Amino acid sequence: MIVTLTANPALDRTIALTAPLRVGEVQTVLSSREDAGGKGINVARAVAAAGQDCTAIVPLASHDPFGALLRASGLTVRPVAIGGRVRVNLAITDPDGVTTKLNVAGEHLTSAEESQLIASVVAASAHARWLVLAGSLPPGASPDLYARAIEAVRAAHGDLAPLIAVDASGAALAEVVERARPDLIKPNDTELEELTGAAVVGTDVVAAALAAVRTLVPARVGAALVTLGGHGAVLVADGGAWCATPPPIDVVSTVGAGDSSLAGYVLAHSRGAGPEDRLRLAMRYGAAAASLPGTQAPAPDDLPDGDVPITRLF
Repeated sequence: MIVTLTANPALDRTIALTAPLRVGEVQTVLSSREDAGGKGINVARAVAAAGQDCTAIVPLASHDPFGALLRASGLTVRPVAIGGRVRVNLAITDPDGVTTKLNVAGEHLTSAEESQLIASVVAASAHARWLVLAGSLPPGASPDLYARAIEAVRAAHGDLAPLIAVDASGAALAEVVERARPDLIKPNDTELEELTGAAVVGTDVVAAALAAVRTLVPARVGAALVTLGGHGAVLVADGGAWCATPPPIDVVSTVGAGDSSLAGYVLAHSRGAGPEDRLRLAMRYGAAAASLPGTQAPAPDDLPDGDVPITRLF
């Protein structure tokens, strides 16, 4: 089983335009949709669509209409009661696949609600293969929330604790890397640059990402999957490093593509795949998500057939 925690879920509203976004003007909307979102939820939906057992932990008030949308997605959900409502994010896409996102900060979590989230993660993680901690933290949450969750899970389950993947940014990711030694992190190029201070964006991104990751793996992180958008991804794991080129697709919306890449990696690892095949499936899932409107979770039938070239870097 795979368990995910989404500390700051969102109702993702996506609007598709008939032409590129023109700020300050009135434009025609081609279509719109709403999805239950947040990084951990996006991972969980892709995992569940592949037929893998998955439990999604989310802070959710009993009266929040987001609950109905989440239940309609077919996920197994462990809600943790909170006082506020889930935020609403807006994504605007144009015919070329260019996406503009407007993300709301979200509701505050109290210290008691944080403790309840961690307790729920510990309970759900018994007998799990992977625990995925993903997404931003809501306002008021301690930046070490993910680090404390990892420590609590490992203290409770010892050698039977699941492997732990973290897809976060800023202080939350820095805290995890500093004190919790996750088994996998999944930053994008910007997040990796922020974490390490190394120049990645605007350079030879593959070489720069590899150099930055090698300051983390294996000293402080078990492995790293760095998603680089159209440049593909770099994986450093199991004593080696590889880069992948994504298969050709028509980009519709890039929202959730990185989350789907992480889902593909975790799915492949759970099936016993080696690092090259893990990276290849991660690329296929990320490409599939980018070819779908909104933040739809790709299913196996959505995966592109195109080649995913893999190059070993060392």
